[in-house]
Order: sequence, then C-alpha cells, then structure tokens
Amino acid sequence: MVNKNIHNKTVSGFGDEWSRFDQSTLSQKEKLIMFNKYFHIFPWNKISKKATGFDMGCGSGRWAELAADRVGKLHCIDPSSAIEVAKKNIMNNNCVFHQNGVDNIPLENNTMDFGYCLGVLHHIPNTQGGLDSCVKKLKPGAPFLIYIYYSFENRPLWFRIVWKLTNYFRFFSSRLPMKLRYLVSQLIALLIYYPVARTALIFDKLNFNTSSFPLNYYKKSSLYTMRTDALDRFGTILEKRFTKNEVETMMLKSGLVNIIFSNKAPFWTAVGFKKK
Repeated sequence: MVNKNIHNKTVSGFGDEWSRFDQSTLSQKEKLIMFNKYFHIFPWNKISKKATGFDMGCGSGRWAELAADRVGKLHCIDPSSAIEVAKKNIMNNNCVFHQNGVDNIPLENNTMDFGYCLGVLHHIPNTQGGLDSCVKKLKPGAPFLIYIYYSFENRPLWFRIVWKLTNYFRFFSSRLPMKLRYLVSQLIALLIYYPVARTALIFDKLNFNTSSFPLNYYKKSSLYTMRTDALDRFGTILEKRFTKNEVETMMLKSGLVNIIFSNKAPFWTAVGFKKK
C-alpha cells in the first residue's frame, strides 16, 4: 500500500530490520570506515560547528551518531519505528528526533545549513519528489549528500545478469512473512555473502584485481554488516535503481548545482549545493 510518498510495507520492513540490527555491536572502527565511504566527498570544511542540518531516513542512527559531533544541531528523521532505536543509540544532546517521512519533513523551508539522505530515496514511490522535499529545507548554497542505488552501468554484462537473477529471487523473498524473510536473508549472508566476500579478500591479498568480483565491497566487512545488508537487500519490497546520469538529472531538477560524484563504492554517492 502506498500512502503519499511512503510505501508502508517497506517502512515496516525497515523498522523490523533496525530493531534486529540496531548496530550497537558494530565496532567503532568499522562504523567509521563505513561513514567515510559515504562522507568522504562531503564538504565538512564549509560547515560551521554551529550548523543545523538533517539526516533524512536516519534508521538506527549509525551515521547521525558520527555526524552530530561535527555540528551544532542535527534533526534525525525516519518514518519507521527505527527512530526509537536511533534515540537509544545516539547520546548526543544536539540531536532532535522526528518520526516523519520524506513527504512530511517537520522543518521550515530554506532553514537548514546542510542535509543528507543515504540509502533512502530508492525505497520510496516518487524518488524525484522525495529529493525535491529534502532540497526545499536547505538554505541557498547549502550542501546535500545523497546515496542512491545504481543500475550497474559501470559493471560488465555478466555481473548485471547475475544481479538480475538475484533480483528475481528478491522479489519473492521480500514478500515473505517477516520472520521467514529474516531467516532466508541470514542464510544468504552465511552461505553466500560471507564465503564469496572472503574469497574476494583472499584474491585481493594475492594482488588480483577484484573490483568486479561479486560482493567485493564486503571483503573486509564483518559478518554482522553482511547479515544486516542481506536483510536489507532481500527483505525490502520496494527498490529502484538509477544510472549516474539519472541521479544527476534528478539533482539538477531539484535545484542542486556544482554536483560531485564519488568515484568509488558505494555507488551512487553524490553531493550538490542548493542553487542560490
């Protein structure tokens, strides 16, 4: 069922995911490595220590926990029950929590010094509309960081075929009852993600180029991260993917300019500045 720009079953699924994987046992070292993979293109040097911004779709608060230390105030926003997990995880007194969706962001337009939305906009019915809603909250000139699933246009044909096959499976696995969906995803993490990712790590240490190796992104990740992402991948009903050109077009249409894309995984991570 779709309610405005929210897919209710997808929201419920993420509430379940973050309650199971609240990230409390994820090491600070791994969390920081993951954080930097997304934020290495973000212009922290242009953000004041007193800046106010927002995390749209904060989930468990794993990014907000690290971002909040760098700014004056951070609005953590999520439509699911995961907002309660975020409240427990984030000890920073400068965080404010809102259980709202991208279609109902509880902030005044043109008031935010920065914002970011990571891994969210491809899980809503109207991605362009969601991006527009976020950008409206920014002050002119303020930066906005996004991460949107990519269409594998920079991958070889065989890679895209393998992904297509897994996506057929995801279509059915994501529609299972939550307990069964969780069980299936964990089996995938243990029997596929972990051995394939560790094989990529072995080949990497032998100086082979593993950039196109399946699950290469997880070669140094903990099993906990793989289990979390397997549930995300095979347990989420609504998932869309975009090419780099499509992401850039949406960003420009929303009013973002001077766009910079990360040249490394995860794709596509990009930052733009609200047009003055």
